[in-house]
Amino acid sequence: MPVQSSEPAQIRHQIQTSKVAVVGPEPAFRTDLWRTLSEKFAFTLLSNPDDLTVLLSKSPVPSLVLLDWFTGGDSTGNTALGLLTTILSTRPSLPVIILFDFLDPKQIVLVTRMGAADVLVKPFSEPEIERVIREHITHSNGNSVQIDETPLEGDTSFVRCSQRMREIESQCVLVARTNIPVLILGESGTGKEIAALFIHKMSARNQHRFLKVNCAAMPLDLLESELFGYEQGAFTGAVKSKPGKFEVCDQGTIFLDEIGEMPAALQAKLLQVLQDGSFSRLGSRSNIRVDVRVVAATNIDIKAAIAKKQFREDLYYRLNGFELTIPPLRERRDEIPILADYFMRINCSKFGRDCLPLSVSMMQALINHSWPGNVRQLENTIKRYLVLEDDRAIINELTMLRDAESMSLATDAGNFKSGLKYIVRGVKGNAESVLIAQTLEDHHWNRSAAARELQISYKALLYKIKQYNLVQQKLA
Repeated sequence: MPVQSSEPAQIRHQIQTSKVAVVGPEPAFRTDLWRTLSEKFAFTLLSNPDDLTVLLSKSPVPSLVLLDWFTGGDSTGNTALGLLTTILSTRPSLPVIILFDFLDPKQIVLVTRMGAADVLVKPFSEPEIERVIREHITHSNGNSVQIDETPLEGDTSFVRCSQRMREIESQCVLVARTNIPVLILGESGTGKEIAALFIHKMSARNQHRFLKVNCAAMPLDLLESELFGYEQGAFTGAVKSKPGKFEVCDQGTIFLDEIGEMPAALQAKLLQVLQDGSFSRLGSRSNIRVDVRVVAATNIDIKAAIAKKQFREDLYYRLNGFELTIPPLRERRDEIPILADYFMRINCSKFGRDCLPLSVSMMQALINHSWPGNVRQLENTIKRYLVLEDDRAIINELTMLRDAESMSLATDAGNFKSGLKYIVRGVKGNAESVLIAQTLEDHHWNRSAAARELQISYKALLYKIKQYNLVQQKLA
């Protein structure tokens, strides 16, 4: 009596009609695999990597790729590493299973970090490879990666394709339906402002203004007048009344970036706005009422700041009507090829340049980099590539930065300290120069912010800029 399959009919149909592409230099292996499993899966056998590139450009694309790993290059000069990079950069969500001839822990770690879905080491049994194929096909719809790009303001878009960022997208859409304040947490450069813009775009306030205020960029008096406005004669130079951001942004959304840096004297006034929607201009005795949605963001440990009495606890709970945490880029590496391509497109268009190719070696360097400056650092790297037009220079920069980071980690293991003087110990001067230049670019050449991140004095940073003859690069 035949055994009844326990799989639902929909899943059985999905598996039987899914296309599995087998790529590798050994025809005998491909043929054996086809003979063994062709009744269960629809196979496409490819010997030339160029054929796979063509296959991936058409619709529908394969549901899964089996890559028979090979050392060195094939007859056309392709390498297995380059082929994997091409697949993942073209179709980041397409499951790729690597088949190794022997156990090589270093290679396994490498391909897993790059984004390979699974690894099998020969010889493997028929049930084993069938199980792995079935597992990954049932977790994939077999289509190309769904890349969503929502235009926001100007040339800014919210680009996402990873599972982590899709969860962020869902949370943003959910909270956009309400008017509660939102607190966005995450490292510098992760895209907190993009998330704030997306919330505004998805909300009923999207026909009104979205205004950003950087709470760390202005001294107390200037920040207060910027937020709440002032009356004529409120201070020297106030020759006429001026509305603040909260007034101008009535019915809209105000984004308070780096809220953790807001002076304590202003925190109480902001708390009042959040409580009853009212405030007074500088020099005024009357209150103004507004209806403004507040989205705030910070990259500091806000709870530690509360414990140190640097941030009001009651303000934190008012701001934290809904909390979002944007993951760092190193935790969503599958988006690096997508974002690199996006930044290439928008910056080429912005500056009237032809797009430069992202070579396999450069893409590999981008994927492997830790990106301490996150998405902002990646964009600046693509901009530098447009300026230099030399992918080897970019690869060398990323290599030196990685060496500097490794040196920092080695030092931290002994003394748990960080900062520029520990990072550059034992690292050549050119690596120090690259690190400083990178940090300046990440902060848009805000020297005060760069000095804080490098943990050196402002004066020391100016000396280093002069020592290494660093200048801000601008695209023509």
